[in-house]
Amino acid sequence: MKGVFDFIVKPYNGTYNNKKKIGDSDLILNTEQQNHNYVNRIGIVVAEPQDNNTGVKVGDKVIVHHNIFRRFKDIRGIEKNSKSYYKDDLYFVSLDQLYAYNRSGEWKSCKGFNFVKPIKENKMFSVDFEKPLVGILYTVDEDLSNLSKGDLIGFRPGSEYEFLIEGKKLYRVQSNSITIKYGHQGNEEEYNTSWAQGS
Repeated sequence: MKGVFDFIVKPYNGTYNNKKKIGDSDLILNTEQQNHNYVNRIGIVVAEPQDNNTGVKVGDKVIVHHNIFRRFKDIRGIEKNSKSYYKDDLYFVSLDQLYAYNRSGEWKSCKGFNFVKPIKENKMFSVDFEKPLVGILYTVDEDLSNLSKGDLIGFRPGSEYEFLIEGKKLYRVQSNSITIKYGHQGNEEEYNTSWAQGS
């Protein structure tokens, strides 16, 4: 089984991430099916497209768009799978919906995308927890040869999209939205909320 242009992916640990283990009990964090914040964004590659030059292989863990595994209700109130659904818990994922892959325990960016760790705001009178439009590169698009993992960068307003990956809050930022590489000041501290770490 192979897609012509798309990867075929199955969800990793279910289609929704809306439960938290507390002692011996499971706490359901939301009851809204349409809320994209609780849709699982991690899958396992089952099949590659016929023409695959991405580096992503069968068996890799991948980060995908939040609408891939999402369910919704149509105008008649009938529950349906997303348009990416294929069959038997398998989904089609196009190249522009695939952001990173994990092989041998390390996340790597797909072409055109990067993941950025937010950093703590250090201004004394700021009400923000995070420094806006600044972060530390967690994964780097290999086409950005002048940047590497751990670099402090700036990005365009509205270009960041929040993901929760393995207990880390990360922003997906497209390569063409990175505007500057800063020199480290030595006082940067990563910001990760307590609710993210408990997932």
